Amino acid sequence: MQVRQVKDIEYRLLPGTERRTTDIVIERDGVITVRPPRHMAPEQVDETVLSKRMWIYRNLAEWRDLNATSVVREWVNGETFLYLGSGYQLQLVAEQDEPLKLKDGRFVLLRSVLAHGGPAAARQAFETFYAHKGLERLQRRVAHFAPRVGVVPGKVQVRDLGFRWAACQPNGDIHFHWKCLMAPLTVLDYIVVHELCHLHHRDHSDAFWNEVDKVLPNHGDRKEWLRTRGAELDL
Repeated sequence: MQVRQVKDIEYRLLPGTERRTTDIVIERDGVITVRPPRHMAPEQVDETVLSKRMWIYRNLAEWRDLNATSVVREWVNGETFLYLGSGYQLQLVAEQDEPLKLKDGRFVLLRSVLAHGGPAAARQAFETFYAHKGLERLQRRVAHFAPRVGVVPGKVQVRDLGFRWAACQPNGDIHFHWKCLMAPLTVLDYIVVHELCHLHHRDHSDAFWNEVDKVLPNHGDRKEWLRTRGAELDL
């Protein structure tokens, strides 16, 4: 991957594929990524990006508007944290056998986690919770949808993927961002199906979206939810 600049547009040039068209994406962190056909020279990619500059400007402006609503949560009693689309208030306690639990309709966090490690340690406790609790659920949803998509995926993992909600690996493994576990179940299923369909088509071509539509005919609503409210899925 290399970073290129064409006029006032900086983008990350990703390795090329066998596709016929150039895929330009505004990622969750606002970075522009471009995946061209394998035969296309970098200078030709620059020309393509330049020809799409008005589309890029519009989508970057929309990204800024959407992310202006991102949530900043405080580590205090009563603050609300998300799990599978529902909000649960935080309760700080002096003693329990795990750093963080979801108990009696609340997220219960050991006060000592904050006292000794500050917000970074509290955040890590939540990330660990999402990763551990979410793995089994995601494995079940992948197993549920894989036959419908007609694929045999590899291992499922939950980790921090930076600006991506999920990633389909060349060997068939599927990685999900722990933030996915904050989304409603319908949106989580959309992310699962999206990645499974990438086992058929590595790009976002019409053929790819046709595969998604076969399994989730109403995927557009779920995709739009993620686009407009994804910034809320954070700590």
